[in-house]
This record gives sequence, structure tokens and C-alpha cells, in this order.
Amino acid sequence: MLATLNLVDTGARTDEDIFTGPSQWSPQGRVFGGQVLAQSVVAATRTVAADRPIHSMHGYFLRPGDVEVPITFAVDRIHDGRSFTTRRTQAYQHGVPILSLIASFQTDDEGLDHQAPMPEGVPDPEGLPDERELLSTVDHPMARYWASGRPFELRHVDGSIYLTADGPRVAQQAVWLRARGRLPDDPALHRAALAYASDYTILEPIWRRHGIAWATPGLKAASLDHAMWWHRPARVDDWLLYTQESTSATGGRGLSHGRIYTRDGVLVASVAQEGMTRVAARSE
Repeated sequence: MLATLNLVDTGARTDEDIFTGPSQWSPQGRVFGGQVLAQSVVAATRTVAADRPIHSMHGYFLRPGDVEVPITFAVDRIHDGRSFTTRRTQAYQHGVPILSLIASFQTDDEGLDHQAPMPEGVPDPEGLPDERELLSTVDHPMARYWASGRPFELRHVDGSIYLTADGPRVAQQAVWLRARGRLPDDPALHRAALAYASDYTILEPIWRRHGIAWATPGLKAASLDHAMWWHRPARVDDWLLYTQESTSATGGRGLSHGRIYTRDGVLVASVAQEGMTRVAARSE
């Protein structure tokens, strides 16, 4: 992950700042959405003063990305105010945009403070199986990638839906996550890495509600848009709890919301995503 987030400044200066970055390999040949989100955040952050951390972003996935081709990031410096800064990042491959994102940054400020509480009674991550244990015996490229190719470790509180979805048909779940290995002490990097991880399981409450596993034949999923708000700082190489709920699914699309907490209950970020959720005709 660190290699993908280490963007190169091309030095080009017209009306935009231009950066380039690589893609992490995926067995499907498509760029993982969280990766290009995080890279776009990094590109925008490179054009903003260090005392203005990112606090929100809204992005649209326009085309599938190609893991064999570098990505170009063009940053438009839309606004620089006394407290807030706004940037637009366009991610390009083959001369066309694959993601369009707007991000807002703010100086540290004093103000009112409250948060939604972390759910009670959630088991600790150490007692839950991780995907390496669950998928180590599955001879399939996607299973091997999920088990060892991702830069984050995931542990589902109520069981994963990789192979089967036999549990209760509910539209919510919780997942512990953390980066594999220690990351540098750079708050901006941890915020970008959190954007990376926020795309992993956000659509799963939709599938869980209908008893559909990732391995279901005919399943087609893709992120359509993604919004994220950073509330408080946190390290992504420490365990974080990602609670998720789907409020609607219709017309081949599903909407999910998420909250990310530190282990001691601090609300770090909120997430919303709509995705394409298509599956072959099946009987309920």
C-alpha cells in the first residue's frame, strides 16, 4: 500500500498539479476502488498546507481502472479560504477519467463536540478468525488475494460472507480492520490509508440482508460513489471497528453507511457509499 500512495510529482504546472502513481495487482485486473480513492486524497493533500488536514471527500467512480497502467492525478486548486481549502482530483487512465473527487480541508478549530457511541458488547478482534484462516484452503485466485494480497487484515464480528451467507439476513455488520505492519507517523498518510480501507466491506450489509455470499454465481458489484468524513485522528495500524448498515437496495443499486471507531470507542470517520448490486435471478 505504501508504494501505491507514494505518488510522483511530475512537475507539470498549468492550471493543475499533476501526479502519477502505480496500481496494486488484483486477480480481476481492475483497480481496487479504495486504492484510487486514497491516491486521489494523497494528490489533493500534496497541494494543501500541512496544518489543514482533510475532513471530507465525495467521489464518483466513472470507469473501471486497469492494474497494468499507471494512474495520472490532476488536482485543481478550487478554493483557498481563511479556514477551509477545497481541491478537485481527477484520476486518469488511457486519457479518460476513472474517478472524480472533491475534497475539503480545514485548519484545526475549537467547537462543539459529541459523537455517536460505539456499539457495546463487540468481541475483541483477537478472538475472531481472519481471512487467512478462512480462505487458506480455497484454491481460487480471488480467495488467495483476499487471504494474503490485501494490505489490511479484516475480521468479521458475525462471520464473513466470502463463501456462504448462512447467518441471519440482517442489513448490518461490524468488521475489525488494521493495516498489516507498522506505518510511518504521518497523520495525512493514515487519513489516506483509512480511505483505502473504507471501500473494502461497505457493500456487504446489502448482500448479507439477502443471504448472498461473494462466491454466488452471477454476482456483480461495483462502487458507484463514495463519501467520507474524517472526524478525529487515528492510526490505521491499530485495530479499528467498522460498523456498517444498508438502508436501501433497489434498481440494481444499494446504499450503505458506515462508522469507524478506535478500539477505545472514539468515532474516527463516517462513510456512505452507493454501489451496483446485481445478481442472477434467484429464489428467496
